[in-house]
Amino acid sequence: MQLAPAILEDDTVRLEPLAQAHREALRAPADDPDIWAFMTQRGDGPHFDAWFDKMLAASAGPTQISHAVIEAVSGACLGHTAFLEISAAHARVEIGWTWYAASARGGAVNPACKRLLLARAFDCGAQRVELKTHHLNQRSQRAIARLGAVREGVLRSHYTTWTGARRDTVMFSILRDEWPGVRDRLDARLSPP
Repeated sequence: MQLAPAILEDDTVRLEPLAQAHREALRAPADDPDIWAFMTQRGDGPHFDAWFDKMLAASAGPTQISHAVIEAVSGACLGHTAFLEISAAHARVEIGWTWYAASARGGAVNPACKRLLLARAFDCGAQRVELKTHHLNQRSQRAIARLGAVREGVLRSHYTTWTGARRDTVMFSILRDEWPGVRDRLDARLSPP
């Protein structure tokens, strides 16, 4: 698997590899405590720069590619998503650190982002794409299941959140041979009525 940073785009969103130029554009949409309720690190208000610096630094290495999520029509910055835990040797990658401004939730943005990221991962040789979320984050679990990802189980006491609470992690995956069905489902969701 050879997964490298690239701009990914369709009629809904443009995913740009995270750069210093995105800092101020992401600051306002990140300033929503609800986004960070289930995260391991907080990124709203005075916590934003530390979070952004962490994402930028991680993207300089071989195991993460962060993206700023840009609305295709307006050019407005809507959020962040990333390839994580990139394992070329095992042809495996995770999609995570995904969050959107409240105005972008529940519409076409998330399925468009997932369509682009999944296509890129499988086109680059992935055999498995993982998605995971906090056991209390029901909205995220529903969104991942709606993609057609398979719920694999729960990793108990897997992370410590920024509040100090222990988090169980719900694991999902999509395998290469499942991708055509997932792709068709996403394409149907993104097609005009």
